[in-house]
Amino acid sequence: MPQRYIKKILDARVYDVANETPLTEARNLSRRFDNQIFLKREDLQPVFSFKIRGAYNRIAQLSDEQKHCGVICASAGNHAQGVALAAKKLGIKAVIVMPQTTPDIKVRSVRNHGAKVVLKGDAFDEAAAHAAELVAKHGLTYIPPYDDPDVIAGQGTVAMEMMWQFTQPLHAVFIPVGGGGLVAGMAAYIKYLRPEIKVIGVEPEDSNCLQAALQAGERVVLDEVGIFADGVAVRQIGQHTWDICKDLVDEVVTVSTDEICAAIKDIFDDTRSIAEPAGALSVAGIKKYIEREQLQGENLAGVLSGANMNFDRLRYISERTEIGEKREAILAVTIPERPGSFKSFINALHKRSITEFNYRYSDEEDACIFVGIQIQHGGLGRDELVQELREAGYPVTDLTDSDLAKQHIRHMVGGHAPTVGNEKVFQFEFPERPGALMKFLMSLGTRWNISMFHYRNHGAAYSRVLMGAQVDDGEVEAFRAMLDKIGFRYQDVTNNEAYRLFLGAGNSRR
Repeated sequence: MPQRYIKKILDARVYDVANETPLTEARNLSRRFDNQIFLKREDLQPVFSFKIRGAYNRIAQLSDEQKHCGVICASAGNHAQGVALAAKKLGIKAVIVMPQTTPDIKVRSVRNHGAKVVLKGDAFDEAAAHAAELVAKHGLTYIPPYDDPDVIAGQGTVAMEMMWQFTQPLHAVFIPVGGGGLVAGMAAYIKYLRPEIKVIGVEPEDSNCLQAALQAGERVVLDEVGIFADGVAVRQIGQHTWDICKDLVDEVVTVSTDEICAAIKDIFDDTRSIAEPAGALSVAGIKKYIEREQLQGENLAGVLSGANMNFDRLRYISERTEIGEKREAILAVTIPERPGSFKSFINALHKRSITEFNYRYSDEEDACIFVGIQIQHGGLGRDELVQELREAGYPVTDLTDSDLAKQHIRHMVGGHAPTVGNEKVFQFEFPERPGALMKFLMSLGTRWNISMFHYRNHGAAYSRVLMGAQVDDGEVEAFRAMLDKIGFRYQDVTNNEAYRLFLGAGNSRR
């Protein structure tokens, strides 16, 4: 089956609107990792993403009657812009259904391409359902984001260009994976022309639908997907894409949010371009693969798949970069509550640089500080640092890998609440749109007292809230029923170590 895609890729109509993008060496990364690393610059497309290729190729294949009726898609991201620009180029009416959580910059971009935008629901599923209703009502043609042979063939032209741009031996190509359109199209072409090249998909650890399918030997539906790399937040690999990937993708590398943030900085250092989280996946995957395989002197290529970054997200990304590069350790350290303790602790660090230091008086005996400490690149010295502090008599908890500590604790003030009883703590995700926070608060009602609350807007489609509430043990079931009725995703983090160390209420502290 994959062979039939080769002719479709060669015949794909993409260059009426798409650019042949350069394959450029990432010199800083190459020097740092002792391999030649090349980036396929799909961020330089007219819509700053490879999605224009598949969208245009699919729409160009429509019959005259279908073109007359117009096209529609449901998307909150790059596919929406690709369909809008492709339709404009072909003089076709386009309707784009987007969730109400879609950032204004993306809504404006779609409208600037001449498409009609319909905002519906808080999530993609609601937008997609409404798009299906409009298809039935108006006879519009739905343009899938990835699971379609013509879309796959359009994305495959990325590999076609890469193969004629780089004729030297190539160890592996790293490709971001969401629904699989890009990796399927590229894998079909690469494995047909140069089967010795490894095709490696890259997914976020919390959105690994292709990895899960490969492990199970069949398509699976993820219970949940992460929201950080929203461009690849897909619960199930496509059927057409799976038919290709199951045979031609050599492996999938998964990366953390911190590793994606670090990759965004790496790309900026080499290109002065700011990749979106999904667009930086391939670089994060390359770095992890090199470290795992202890690779040297090889040629490696990755697709910089998109640069539609909401500017407000950069603050959050920059905060996570140092940890993603493994240049910072986040520790909870207990020191004596007496004069001179801070100075003694600084001396115990042996001239290591402090990146962050948070402290609040808690009791007369001990103080628990939240401290960031610079370590060697690649995480070297982190274990030694913890061991040195413990040998110096300091109780230490390593919070470097604690998402709660990095997402909420480091930004909160106030310390422990010794007089608060029966505090239960939950982390929520809710759609980020005007009035969403107020709706969330109003939905909680007045039966239970809110004892702690932390919210930050990161410029993403969804935001996270850390909330404490005073709930008697006998009322926990009723409280959870209320949360389920509100409908926001949540998890109980009452027993989280970072919370207990720095914010724990009277019934929670150790």
